[in-house]
Amino acid sequence: MVLAAVATVVWSGSFVTSRALHDSVPPVQQAFWRWIIALVVVAPFAAREAWRRRAVLHRHLRHLLLASLLGVTVYNTLVNQAGVSTSAGNMGMIMAASPVLMAVYERVGGVRLGARRVTGMLVACVGVLLLIGKGSATPHFAPGDLWMLAAATSFASYSALLRRRPAELTGPVFLFATFALGTAMLLPAYAVSVTVQGGFAATPATVGPLLYVGVFSSALAFFAWNKAISLVGAARAGAVYHLQPVCVAALSFAVLGEPVSRTQVVCMALILGGVVLGTASKDR
Repeated sequence: MVLAAVATVVWSGSFVTSRALHDSVPPVQQAFWRWIIALVVVAPFAAREAWRRRAVLHRHLRHLLLASLLGVTVYNTLVNQAGVSTSAGNMGMIMAASPVLMAVYERVGGVRLGARRVTGMLVACVGVLLLIGKGSATPHFAPGDLWMLAAATSFASYSALLRRRPAELTGPVFLFATFALGTAMLLPAYAVSVTVQGGFAATPATVGPLLYVGVFSSALAFFAWNKAISLVGAARAGAVYHLQPVCVAALSFAVLGEPVSRTQVVCMALILGGVVLGTASKDR
């Protein structure tokens, strides 16, 4: 559970950086350079082993392509697109709904979730719904919120797929392969973005956030999350993911000046309470 918490906290910063870069770096270009940086970080630890195990990678290419598409190419591009028209706080709140889909995938796969975990998940979801609805039970979606719903679905599908990762695909090799394939699939969209929207200025205000998401939110966080999924499953790790709105709200207030209301504080308490229930090791 510690690994899932580390990934969640680090990923919270990526929503803030996406929002901070929304008017200076186009979404697809954010995603592309994020994964280029991540590849450079992971390559010294995995590139040689990936080459030696290329026959294994080829044998499981279909699984790798799907994981790369969902977790690398699509998910982060959607997050960056959402940052153009919604707040970092809302991005974190909506992403907290993805563990519900993770739990559904596991239940369909025959995993018993347990009464306590289901109750915790529902309590946390109530908190998320009230946050989005600004204290009411009726959500108020901006266009960016809909992009985030699509991102949440993509990430939940990726997390469910990790549970079925072939044992031959070890952690670092799997990361390197998915990062490389996902970046390659982004290349055509990146070329179109540069042609239509132009590039961006490489300044400390743009390079710094890209280094953060490349090194920490990609290489470090994805390794921690993938390991957590292999140890405890998507549903239990996903319960910790409900902490993300709390982390994002705190960071967006500190970095971007986005206000935190009394309603948000109350709803965050619900989310935290749901996480405590959802991550319990035993059901009663």
